[in-house]
Amino acid sequence: MSYNSDVTKPMFTTMEYCVRCGMPSSEEEHALDEMGICVTCQSQEQKMHMNWSEREKMLEDILSQYKGKGDYDCIIAISGGKDSAWQMHVIKNVFGLKPLAVTFNQNWHSKVGRRNLEWCLETFDVDHIMFTPSRSLVNRCARRSLEAIGDACWHCHMGVGAFPWQIAVRYNIPLMIFGESVAENSCKGSYESLLEFNEDYFVRVSAKVPTEQFACDYIPLRDLAPFKLPSYQEIKDTGVIALHLGNYMFWDGEKQTEILRDKYGWQEDDVEGTYKRYKSVECIMPGVHDYTKFLKRGYGRGTDFSAQDRRAGLMTQEEQNRVVRDYDPKEPEVLDYYLEISGYSKEEFYSIMDRHREKVGRLSKEEIVAALEDYKKKNPEEDKNRRAIRPERVEMVADINSSKTSSR
Repeated sequence: MSYNSDVTKPMFTTMEYCVRCGMPSSEEEHALDEMGICVTCQSQEQKMHMNWSEREKMLEDILSQYKGKGDYDCIIAISGGKDSAWQMHVIKNVFGLKPLAVTFNQNWHSKVGRRNLEWCLETFDVDHIMFTPSRSLVNRCARRSLEAIGDACWHCHMGVGAFPWQIAVRYNIPLMIFGESVAENSCKGSYESLLEFNEDYFVRVSAKVPTEQFACDYIPLRDLAPFKLPSYQEIKDTGVIALHLGNYMFWDGEKQTEILRDKYGWQEDDVEGTYKRYKSVECIMPGVHDYTKFLKRGYGRGTDFSAQDRRAGLMTQEEQNRVVRDYDPKEPEVLDYYLEISGYSKEEFYSIMDRHREKVGRLSKEEIVAALEDYKKKNPEEDKNRRAIRPERVEMVADINSSKTSSR
């Protein structure tokens, strides 16, 4: 058993860590060079030496080919989060295109997330299409997702990918705009060797399981129509292409957040599992998503963000190790809601995650349990103050029903 209780050191001694940023070897497609530096850190070096003026001119040339050619120049997939708000600012205010905003609503909006979505639509004055899957379908998908991919969020991963493609084909809008490059904060691509961004991108990067394989006895394939990608022929006939702005413009999430917040009024909020207050603020469920990653791979979003801060020179290795222990092993409060909607007991939840951890094959159950127990030992009062976290829409309906009952 290789759990290390020293708060100044990494938690698990059997894993290798990037010498520059501290990302562990259990990260998907993690690879270190001869100096012990990971692909993401190498990408950040590439980023600092690239000619971004030249790349932005390439972007301008691409956008000009679509400007004014149809009812809409492009589609922007928008959630209410920071990245999609920044995409809207760039495409509408910097390059002057007419986008159609398209939202796959995961039906787990936080209050701040819903507020930011409405703010974005009004601030940038755009037409908008949104699809919201039914509550029962979301709940069934949340259950199936844990079994299929080891987190709660398949319907969001796949919906964000499939629904904008559906709209692009249906309304003959051949350009789709997304935000951050996969090279920015993962080992799945570098700026010098970009992962091809096609209709299968979201399956490879996040959803993992295609729609046809996700269907099961309690989720018939017909219920998963919003998650089906158009056929290759439909995409070819429409000529749809998709691009990430982060491959053409220097990406700085912290600076973007400051501009959106201070100039426009986009709102930050606390997000479970991390000390940053902007990423995934639109959703209530990132705590479960990142906690399942910790249970499978031995790291969560505390590691993700502290690695970014170490690359930027904002955090020391010892500071990072303390931050990681403060956030990654913490059982999220929203887990109670996840268990309620999925029908799993807590014992079943942890048993399923044991199986996913075994598939990854980097850590033992004893190591993960030791990390969880060490966290609880150092934070004994935490379970007494757990909040009830629910989607904004569920809380709104509960308030309406409660007021009806009290007025009788």
